[in-house]
Amino acid sequence: MSVPLRRCLLALPVFVALGLAGCGPSQKQAAGGFHGFPPAAVTVKAVEPHTFPVSFQYVGQTQGSKDVEVRARVTGIIEKRLYQEGSYVKAGQPLFVIDARQYQAQVNAAKADLARAQAQKAQADRELARLRPLAEKKAIGQKEADDAASNADFAIAAVQSAQAKVAELSLNLGYTKVVAPISGLSSRAQKSEGSLVTANESLLTTITQIDPIWIVFNVSENEQLRLNRAMAEGHLKLPKDNAYDVTVVLSDGSTFPRQGKINFADTRVNPTTGTYEMRAEIPNADGALKPGQFVRVVLRGASRVDVLAVPQVAVLDGPQGKFVYVAGKKDGKDVAVARPVVVGDWVGADGANEWVIESGLKPGDQVIVNGVAKVMPGGPIDLGGGAKAPATPEAAKSTPSAPTKS
Repeated sequence: MSVPLRRCLLALPVFVALGLAGCGPSQKQAAGGFHGFPPAAVTVKAVEPHTFPVSFQYVGQTQGSKDVEVRARVTGIIEKRLYQEGSYVKAGQPLFVIDARQYQAQVNAAKADLARAQAQKAQADRELARLRPLAEKKAIGQKEADDAASNADFAIAAVQSAQAKVAELSLNLGYTKVVAPISGLSSRAQKSEGSLVTANESLLTTITQIDPIWIVFNVSENEQLRLNRAMAEGHLKLPKDNAYDVTVVLSDGSTFPRQGKINFADTRVNPTTGTYEMRAEIPNADGALKPGQFVRVVLRGASRVDVLAVPQVAVLDGPQGKFVYVAGKKDGKDVAVARPVVVGDWVGADGANEWVIESGLKPGDQVIVNGVAKVMPGGPIDLGGGAKAPATPEAAKSTPSAPTKS
């Protein structure tokens, strides 16, 4: 075989490949594809203003509606503990007994002093009764009669002082039996039998009232400013006087069966945390909630007014933030256009969660809600004969899946 013929045969595959490569793009363009892919079949939804119920979620911690420190009010030795640590105690139930012998002795001595004062008063009264008629007959001097009257008054004062002393010491004697000031859950005993306790200083135990129970949670300053701005713009309506329906979600995801209400909302910002403190009150007669639990607090009763919302599946994350695809036109064909958006709260519609769109969309925009995974920026799309997702109804039920705010 000659050299020129061999060179021609070796070059033939190269010319064939170049020919195929040259005709490939024109064939694909004729087919209407994009980078070799057919138009993506999608479903679009026209966004329109609606009013949605909205819920807010925060992380909170339970605490007793009353926390009382039980302290010794007299000094002495603890003789006995009368309650089971950690049990529920009732108001007035005895908790500790302090050695009462010295206080009983003091009461007995005070009663003896009272009896002496009463005897002296009786003597003074008799003396005054004897001298008064004599003074009227001028049989004795007036000074002697006046001294008798003064002695009777002094005796009355001495009796009253002795009675007060008896009452004081009797009160101390009663303090030797330490009782529960409120009903609630008791804590462990801080002092054991045989320990010396000091009046008004020694902590014996604590009692926590758990019905109702309180849940404290915090709203960040940024969150509050955002809500205030939305209210000023007329896009958010909150219940008057914080009259939310409060639902508690436990750590295992279950919902506490009883709802509560907000009973405190601080108007000051905590300079340490940069948050506003709020507090919910929940009925807890069965003691199912214990102090110190971490729970999620769901507030319902607010509504987003005349806002745009899209399904969560339509919102994507990109290098510059969140965006959605909207149906657009290019050279007379339907194409997907990436549109950056700013999202707000999650809202619910018939059980389907949606993002509130703060900015980036306008009423009437056709947002791609199905087939998003097949869409490429600027790529052709197939609307499936104009298939559109149904509009979100205004009477929508809020769902408890809003993102947690702390």
